[in-house]
Amino acid sequence: MFSALFSSLDFSLKTAKIKLIIIVKAGFRPASANYRDIMQVSKKDLEKSQLEILIELSQEEFAPYIEKGAQKVSESVKIEGFRSGKVPFEILKQKVGEMSILEEAAHIAIMKTVDDIVEKETIGRQPVGQPSVNITKLAPGNPLEYKVIISLLPTITLGEYKNLNLKSEEVKIDTKEIDRALNDLREMRASERIVDREIKDGDKVIATVHMFLDKVQLEDGHHHDLTILMGKDYFVPGFDKNILGMKKDEERTFSLPYPDDHHQKNLAGKMVEFKVVVKSVYERILPELNDEFATFFQLKDLADLKKNIEDSLLHEKKHNADLKNESEMIAKISDKTKFGDFPEVLIESESKNLMLELEQSVIRQGGKFEDYLSHLKKTRNELMLEMMPNAIKRVKAALIVREIAVIEKIFPTDKEINDKIDELKKQYAGNQEVLKMLEEKSYATYLNNILTNEQVLAKLKEWNYADAGHKQKS
Repeated sequence: MFSALFSSLDFSLKTAKIKLIIIVKAGFRPASANYRDIMQVSKKDLEKSQLEILIELSQEEFAPYIEKGAQKVSESVKIEGFRSGKVPFEILKQKVGEMSILEEAAHIAIMKTVDDIVEKETIGRQPVGQPSVNITKLAPGNPLEYKVIISLLPTITLGEYKNLNLKSEEVKIDTKEIDRALNDLREMRASERIVDREIKDGDKVIATVHMFLDKVQLEDGHHHDLTILMGKDYFVPGFDKNILGMKKDEERTFSLPYPDDHHQKNLAGKMVEFKVVVKSVYERILPELNDEFATFFQLKDLADLKKNIEDSLLHEKKHNADLKNESEMIAKISDKTKFGDFPEVLIESESKNLMLELEQSVIRQGGKFEDYLSHLKKTRNELMLEMMPNAIKRVKAALIVREIAVIEKIFPTDKEINDKIDELKKQYAGNQEVLKMLEEKSYATYLNNILTNEQVLAKLKEWNYADAGHKQKS
């Protein structure tokens, strides 16, 4: 499975659809009742779905915050003859400077007013991420002025999302797939013994391999104690056949062409020279394929094992076909949907999510992400740049699902959310860390997002797939 990571990155809707909804909620507390209309507030739209809000507090409005700022500063300054927090303003000003007091006052004033202002000025529009806040005017005897720049979800005008008359991909399992899976299981349970003979098909070989291009050893072209299972096409097709018949300590040199479409672009279409030194040869003995073999997997007989494999393969194929159907369906809707400009923070965040998912996938399969990057000959930034198109696809998919949920009023009930949490509590009984997380309000919000997306996708399938168990509805 590790080699699959070196193919092109695929768009997976299942892992995409929740993150956006979580992102857009971050960084904003519910508005309190502190917003005062007498403040001077103006706003204007910027490029890439950003909004600039300019706020001015008059001298009179700013004055109470100056008092609070002075008190806060005086709590951290020691002045002989005065208790902490009780230093008179004029004495404190002489000690720390008036601007230090004003800066603390501005910080308090912004923290007290910014949430309410953003809440009011973005009614009907969804903020994304954290706002950027900058003080634009701060001087003795003057109003306080500060500027907020906030990214917003882009506008979206949905295209047709019902009655698309899509057809599900047919799913079936043939006997060759079952046979391959059975052989893989046999190889997993193969016994091995070291032999003093020439290499044959099916053997395991430990060897040192050097690789050269135009007589120069490749940067990653030295492999010490490499395990080679004969018949598995290591490096390029034909490699195994070139070491057949070799014995321990024997050295052999040969050249093979790399395919034109090979993932290592520096080797694609090139003739690479291999120098192989055999260190040891193991004969691999595969167990017989019979009823006794099936008992290794807690199954009663070979027929039961084959049925179990068929069911597993069918489940996996149906799952993959379902993902493909979802991607096709969302792509059709997206093609006819109009989107406003995407804020950079949204795409950057989703690109980072893609990178994190890829890194976790490499680690789960036993690899190191830095080795993976080295194999691709790319930096993190270069790979993230390549992920941008997929990040945009995922953002579009999330926006579409979110918009349909609002229009069609598709949301899980409190009972559905609570039932799911109860189910998870039973599943993780005894795991106090998980159980504590399940009790948090933020997890219920997260779960609400998950279930909303699942329900929207289920309805979309009903509306758009007339076959494969999806009943079309208008």
